[in-house]
Amino acid sequence: MTTAPSRDKAAALLALHAGPGFVLPNAWDAGSARILEQVGFPAIATTSAGIAWSLGVPDGELLDRDTMLEHVARIVAAVGVPVTADLEAGYGDTPDDVGRTVSRAVELGAVGCNLEDAVKGGLFGIDEAVDRLGAARAAAPRGTFVLNARTDAYFAGTTGDAFAETVERAVRYVEAGADCVFVPGVVEADTIRRLAAAIPGPLNVVAGLANVIDAPTLFSLGVRRVSLGGSLARAALSTLERAGRELLESGTLGFLDDAIAYVDLQRRLGA
Repeated sequence: MTTAPSRDKAAALLALHAGPGFVLPNAWDAGSARILEQVGFPAIATTSAGIAWSLGVPDGELLDRDTMLEHVARIVAAVGVPVTADLEAGYGDTPDDVGRTVSRAVELGAVGCNLEDAVKGGLFGIDEAVDRLGAARAAAPRGTFVLNARTDAYFAGTTGDAFAETVERAVRYVEAGADCVFVPGVVEADTIRRLAAAIPGPLNVVAGLANVIDAPTLFSLGVRRVSLGGSLARAALSTLERAGRELLESGTLGFLDDAIAYVDLQRRLGA
C-alpha cells in the first residue's frame, strides 16, 4: 500500500522530469546515499552495478532479487529524499515476476524504478517487454511510482537500425505506462537530440560511461534526466585502489589530503 509520504515523494520525483533537466546520482549503500543527499541532490537512484561491486561480484543480475532489494531498502531508509531503484530486468521470467518485484520495491519505500528490456545482453521481444512493463505499472499505479523504462537497443547491438528500434520501443513503453524512457549506450550529440525529439516522454541518458557529454549540454539537447549508473561507485573504488597502491609501494598517506575528516564524517552521518 502506498502511503501519503511516498505519494508526495513520487510526485516530487515526477515533477523533476517536467523541469529543464536534473542530475540523478546513483548510490550503492546507505553511506553514499546520505552523502549525496547532504550535497543537495533532490532525489537519488540506486545502482545495481555499484551494489554488485560492493559485494564483490560483477554487474548483470548475478544478485538475486532478495539481496538487491535488501540493499535498496537500506538506501531508502537512510535518506529523506525520493529514491528510485535500479531493478535490472525485474528478477523473473514472467510479467507476474516483474510485478511482484515492483510491489516489493513499493513496500520498501522506493518511489520509482528502472526496468530493463534485456537480460544478459539479449533484448526481449517488444511485446514481451511491453507486457513486463504493464505488470510493473499495474503493481505501482501512475502518480504513485515513477516507472523509467530502459531500452538497450544501443547496448545490445541490434542488427537493425538502433535509432528506429529505440523509438519504436519507447513509444510502446510510454503507451504501456512508462513515465520516462532510459536509453543507455547512445553517445553522439545529434542522435541524442533526435531521440529527445522523437520519444513521446522525458528522455534519460547515462553520463560517465561511454558518454562523456556534460549534463548542461545534455539538457540543451533535450534530455530531462541524467543519471550516472555505476560511475560514482567506480570513482570511489578507483580512489581506494590508488590509495592501496600508494600504501603498498611507498607507505605514504597522500591519499588522505582531500579526505573528509573523521570527526566531520561522524557528525554528518550521526543521528
